[in-house]
Amino acid sequence: MSFTKTTEQSSNYNHLEKMTVNELLTNINNEDKTIANVVDKVIPSIEKLVNQIVAKLETGGRLFYIGAGTSGRLGVLDASECPPTFGVSHDLVIGLIAGGDDAIRRAVENAEDSTTQGWKDLQNNNITNNDVVIGIAASGTTPYVVSTLQKCNENNIITGCITMNEESPLAKTAQFPIVCVVGPEFVTGSSRMKAGTAQKLILNMISTSTMIQLGKVKGNKMVDMQLSNDKLVNRGTRMIMEELNIDEIQANKLLLKHGSVRNAVNYYHGK
Repeated sequence: MSFTKTTEQSSNYNHLEKMTVNELLTNINNEDKTIANVVDKVIPSIEKLVNQIVAKLETGGRLFYIGAGTSGRLGVLDASECPPTFGVSHDLVIGLIAGGDDAIRRAVENAEDSTTQGWKDLQNNNITNNDVVIGIAASGTTPYVVSTLQKCNENNIITGCITMNEESPLAKTAQFPIVCVVGPEFVTGSSRMKAGTAQKLILNMISTSTMIQLGKVKGNKMVDMQLSNDKLVNRGTRMIMEELNIDEIQANKLLLKHGSVRNAVNYYHGK
Protein backbone atom coordinates (compact mmCIF):
# COMPACT_ATOMS: atom_id res chain seq x y z
CA MET A 1 0.00 0.00 0.00
CA SER A 2 1.44 3.39 -1.00
CA PHE A 3 1.84 6.29 1.41
CA THR A 4 3.36 9.75 1.27
CA LYS A 5 6.98 9.94 2.39
CA THR A 6 7.26 13.47 3.71
CA THR A 7 10.96 12.80 4.32
CA GLU A 8 11.40 12.51 0.54
CA GLN A 9 9.34 15.51 -0.49
CA SER A 10 11.08 18.41 -2.22
CA SER A 11 12.70 21.01 0.00
CA ASN A 12 10.88 24.25 0.72
CA TYR A 13 14.01 25.99 -0.53
CA ASN A 14 15.55 26.01 -3.99
CA HIS A 15 18.80 27.11 -5.65
CA LEU A 16 20.74 26.29 -2.49
CA GLU A 17 24.01 26.64 -4.38
CA LYS A 18 23.25 30.33 -4.99
CA MET A 19 22.75 31.14 -1.29
CA THR A 20 25.41 32.86 0.79
CA VAL A 21 26.82 31.03 3.81
CA ASN A 22 24.72 33.25 6.07
CA GLU A 23 21.57 32.46 4.09
CA LEU A 24 22.30 28.74 4.23
CA LEU A 25 22.88 28.78 7.98
CA THR A 26 19.84 30.95 8.67
CA ASN A 27 17.52 28.81 6.58
CA ILE A 28 18.79 25.54 8.08
CA ASN A 29 18.30 27.01 11.54
CA ASN A 30 14.79 28.18 10.66
CA GLU A 31 13.91 24.62 9.69
CA ASP A 32 15.50 23.27 12.87
CA LYS A 33 13.40 25.64 14.99
CA THR A 34 10.29 23.68 14.02
CA ILE A 35 11.49 20.36 15.42
CA ALA A 36 10.83 20.80 19.14
CA ASN A 37 7.21 21.77 18.48
CA VAL A 38 6.69 18.65 16.38
CA VAL A 39 8.26 16.45 19.08
CA ASP A 40 5.95 18.09 21.64
CA LYS A 41 2.95 16.71 19.75
CA VAL A 42 4.15 13.10 20.11
CA ILE A 43 4.89 13.18 23.85
CA PRO A 44 1.81 11.00 24.56
CA SER A 45 3.23 8.33 22.24
CA ILE A 46 6.66 8.59 23.85
CA GLU A 47 5.08 8.30 27.30
CA LYS A 48 3.28 5.07 26.41
CA LEU A 49 6.51 3.51 25.18
CA VAL A 50 8.57 4.68 28.16
CA ASN A 51 6.05 3.15 30.55
CA GLN A 52 6.48 -0.19 28.78
CA ILE A 53 10.27 0.09 28.89
CA VAL A 54 10.37 0.94 32.60
CA ALA A 55 8.11 -1.98 33.47
CA LYS A 56 10.31 -4.43 31.59
CA LEU A 57 13.63 -3.06 32.87
CA GLU A 58 12.34 -3.19 36.45
CA THR A 59 11.91 -6.94 36.05
CA GLY A 60 15.33 -7.61 34.52
CA GLY A 61 14.60 -6.85 30.87
CA ARG A 62 16.69 -4.83 28.43
CA LEU A 63 16.16 -2.13 25.84
CA PHE A 64 17.31 -2.59 22.26
CA TYR A 65 17.57 0.09 19.57
CA ILE A 66 17.84 -1.19 16.01
CA GLY A 67 18.36 0.85 12.86
CA ALA A 68 20.41 1.48 9.74
CA GLY A 69 22.56 4.40 8.65
CA THR A 70 22.01 7.62 10.57
CA SER A 71 19.12 6.10 12.52
CA GLY A 72 21.25 3.14 13.59
CA ARG A 73 24.14 5.40 14.59
CA LEU A 74 21.87 7.55 16.74
CA GLY A 75 20.58 4.44 18.52
CA VAL A 76 24.12 3.20 19.16
CA LEU A 77 25.08 6.64 20.44
CA ASP A 78 22.20 6.84 22.91
CA ALA A 79 22.82 3.31 24.15
CA SER A 80 26.56 3.92 24.57
CA GLU A 81 25.94 7.00 26.73
CA CYS A 82 23.77 5.22 29.31
CA PRO A 83 26.56 3.42 31.22
CA PRO A 84 28.81 6.46 31.82
CA THR A 85 25.88 8.78 32.53
CA PHE A 86 23.78 6.54 34.75
CA GLY A 87 26.21 3.84 35.91
CA VAL A 88 24.21 1.00 34.37
CA SER A 89 25.56 -2.14 32.71
CA HIS A 90 26.54 -1.99 29.04
CA ASP A 91 24.05 -4.82 28.56
CA LEU A 92 21.01 -2.85 29.74
CA VAL A 93 20.56 -0.60 26.68
CA ILE A 94 21.97 -2.04 23.45
CA GLY A 95 22.23 -0.35 20.07
CA LEU A 96 22.32 -2.48 16.92
CA ILE A 97 23.06 -1.14 13.44
CA ALA A 98 22.68 -2.83 10.06
CA GLY A 99 26.12 -3.95 8.95
CA GLY A 100 27.48 -4.25 12.48
CA ASP A 101 29.90 -1.94 14.25
CA ASP A 102 31.83 -1.25 11.03
CA ALA A 103 28.74 0.61 9.80
CA ILE A 104 29.04 3.15 12.60
CA ARG A 105 31.91 4.83 10.73
CA ARG A 106 31.21 3.94 7.11
CA ALA A 107 28.22 2.68 5.15
CA VAL A 108 27.98 -1.07 4.61
CA GLU A 109 26.50 -1.73 1.19
CA ASN A 110 23.01 -3.27 1.13
CA ALA A 111 23.05 -4.02 4.87
CA GLU A 112 19.77 -2.21 5.44
CA ASP A 113 18.03 -4.29 2.77
CA SER A 114 18.29 -7.60 4.65
CA THR A 115 15.03 -9.01 5.96
CA THR A 116 16.68 -11.63 8.17
CA GLN A 117 19.85 -10.13 9.66
CA GLY A 118 18.14 -7.91 12.24
CA TRP A 119 16.46 -10.85 13.94
CA LYS A 120 19.76 -12.76 13.84
CA ASP A 121 21.46 -9.80 15.51
CA LEU A 122 18.87 -9.85 18.29
CA GLN A 123 19.23 -13.61 18.70
CA ASN A 124 22.99 -13.17 19.01
CA ASN A 125 22.16 -10.97 22.00
CA ASN A 126 19.87 -13.62 23.49
CA ILE A 127 16.68 -11.63 23.00
CA THR A 128 13.71 -12.65 25.19
CA ASN A 129 10.14 -11.51 25.65
CA ASN A 130 11.26 -9.61 28.75
CA ASP A 131 13.06 -7.14 26.48
CA VAL A 132 11.82 -4.14 24.47
CA VAL A 133 12.93 -3.41 20.89
CA ILE A 134 12.68 0.04 19.31
CA GLY A 135 13.10 0.27 15.55
CA ILE A 136 14.47 3.58 14.28
CA ALA A 137 13.97 4.57 10.63
CA ALA A 138 13.11 8.02 9.32
CA SER A 139 11.54 6.56 6.18
CA GLY A 140 9.63 3.87 8.03
CA THR A 141 10.43 1.40 5.26
CA THR A 142 13.92 0.05 6.05
CA PRO A 143 13.69 -3.75 5.56
CA TYR A 144 16.31 -4.50 8.24
CA VAL A 145 14.18 -2.68 10.81
CA VAL A 146 10.65 -3.52 9.72
CA SER A 147 11.35 -7.26 9.36
CA THR A 148 12.97 -7.36 12.80
CA LEU A 149 9.98 -5.80 14.51
CA GLN A 150 7.70 -8.25 12.71
CA LYS A 151 9.69 -11.16 14.16
CA CYS A 152 9.60 -9.54 17.59
CA ASN A 153 5.82 -9.28 17.41
CA GLU A 154 5.63 -12.95 16.47
CA ASN A 155 7.70 -13.79 19.53
CA ASN A 156 5.68 -11.72 21.99
CA ILE A 157 8.38 -9.05 22.38
CA ILE A 158 7.24 -5.46 22.96
CA THR A 159 8.06 -3.24 19.98
CA GLY A 160 8.24 0.52 19.54
CA CYS A 161 9.52 2.72 16.74
CA ILE A 162 10.69 6.21 15.89
CA THR A 163 9.79 7.23 12.36
CA MET A 164 8.94 10.40 10.46
CA ASN A 165 6.31 9.06 8.05
CA GLU A 166 2.68 8.41 8.92
CA GLU A 167 1.13 5.16 7.69
CA SER A 168 4.58 3.72 6.97
CA PRO A 169 5.18 -0.04 7.29
CA LEU A 170 7.25 0.56 10.43
CA ALA A 171 4.58 2.72 12.07
CA LYS A 172 2.01 0.03 11.34
CA THR A 173 4.25 -2.78 12.62
CA ALA A 174 5.34 -1.34 15.96
CA GLN A 175 3.04 -1.88 18.91
CA PHE A 176 4.00 1.52 20.33
CA PRO A 177 4.84 3.77 17.37
CA ILE A 178 6.25 7.28 17.67
CA VAL A 179 5.53 9.08 14.40
CA CYS A 180 7.15 12.51 14.32
CA VAL A 181 6.42 14.24 11.01
CA VAL A 182 9.12 16.90 10.56
CA GLY A 183 8.35 17.56 6.90
CA PRO A 184 10.71 18.02 3.94
CA GLU A 185 14.42 18.40 4.62
CA PHE A 186 16.44 21.52 3.73
CA VAL A 187 18.41 19.35 1.31
CA THR A 188 15.76 17.14 -0.26
CA GLY A 189 15.84 13.63 1.21
CA SER A 190 18.73 14.29 3.63
CA SER A 191 17.06 12.77 6.66
CA ARG A 192 20.20 13.08 8.77
CA MET A 193 19.07 16.70 9.23
CA LYS A 194 15.63 17.43 10.73
CA ALA A 195 14.64 13.78 10.97
CA GLY A 196 17.93 12.90 12.65
CA THR A 197 17.64 15.80 15.07
CA ALA A 198 14.11 14.77 16.03
CA GLN A 199 15.25 11.18 16.54
CA LYS A 200 18.07 12.38 18.83
CA LEU A 201 15.66 14.47 20.88
CA ILE A 202 13.26 11.55 21.27
CA LEU A 203 16.03 9.11 22.17
CA ASN A 204 17.28 11.55 24.81
CA MET A 205 13.77 11.69 26.23
CA ILE A 206 13.33 7.92 26.24
CA SER A 207 16.62 6.97 27.88
CA THR A 208 16.74 9.87 30.36
CA SER A 209 13.16 9.53 31.57
CA THR A 210 13.57 5.76 31.82
CA MET A 211 16.73 6.04 33.92
CA ILE A 212 15.14 8.63 36.20
CA GLN A 213 12.16 6.32 36.70
CA LEU A 214 14.60 3.53 37.56
CA GLY A 215 16.14 5.69 40.29
CA LYS A 216 19.41 6.53 38.54
CA VAL A 217 19.13 10.27 39.29
CA LYS A 218 18.77 11.95 42.69
CA GLY A 219 17.35 15.44 42.77
CA ASN A 220 18.76 16.55 39.43
CA LYS A 221 22.17 14.92 39.75
CA MET A 222 23.81 11.95 37.99
CA VAL A 223 24.70 10.25 41.25
CA ASP A 224 25.59 6.92 39.59
CA MET A 225 27.79 8.28 36.78
CA GLN A 226 31.05 6.46 36.05
CA LEU A 227 34.21 8.27 37.12
CA SER A 228 35.90 7.79 33.76
CA ASN A 229 37.87 11.05 33.60
CA ASP A 230 39.06 13.98 35.71
CA LYS A 231 36.11 16.16 34.70
CA LEU A 232 33.63 13.64 36.07
CA VAL A 233 35.66 13.09 39.24
CA ASN A 234 35.67 16.85 39.82
CA ARG A 235 31.94 17.04 39.14
CA GLY A 236 31.27 14.19 41.53
CA THR A 237 33.42 15.83 44.18
CA ARG A 238 31.44 19.06 43.90
CA MET A 239 28.18 17.15 44.15
CA ILE A 240 29.29 15.50 47.38
CA MET A 241 30.53 18.82 48.79
CA GLU A 242 27.14 20.37 48.11
CA GLU A 243 25.13 17.41 49.39
CA LEU A 244 27.11 16.84 52.60
CA ASN A 245 28.44 20.36 53.22
CA ILE A 246 32.01 19.12 53.54
CA ASP A 247 35.31 20.37 52.09
CA GLU A 248 36.80 19.36 48.75
CA ILE A 249 39.54 17.11 50.12
CA GLN A 250 37.12 15.07 52.23
CA ALA A 251 34.57 14.85 49.42
CA ASN A 252 37.19 13.71 46.92
CA LYS A 253 38.47 11.00 49.27
CA LEU A 254 34.93 9.71 49.82
CA LEU A 255 34.23 9.64 46.09
CA LEU A 256 37.40 7.80 45.13
CA LYS A 257 36.98 5.30 47.94
CA HIS A 258 33.36 4.41 47.20
CA GLY A 259 33.32 4.82 43.42
CA SER A 260 30.17 6.91 42.97
CA VAL A 261 28.40 9.90 44.44
CA ARG A 262 25.52 7.74 45.63
CA ASN A 263 27.76 5.25 47.41
CA ALA A 264 29.82 8.02 49.02
CA VAL A 265 26.76 9.87 50.32
CA ASN A 266 25.14 6.66 51.59
CA TYR A 267 28.35 5.70 53.41
CA TYR A 268 28.60 9.14 54.99
CA HIS A 269 25.03 8.81 56.29
CA GLY A 270 25.77 5.35 57.59
CA LYS A 271 23.55 3.44 55.16
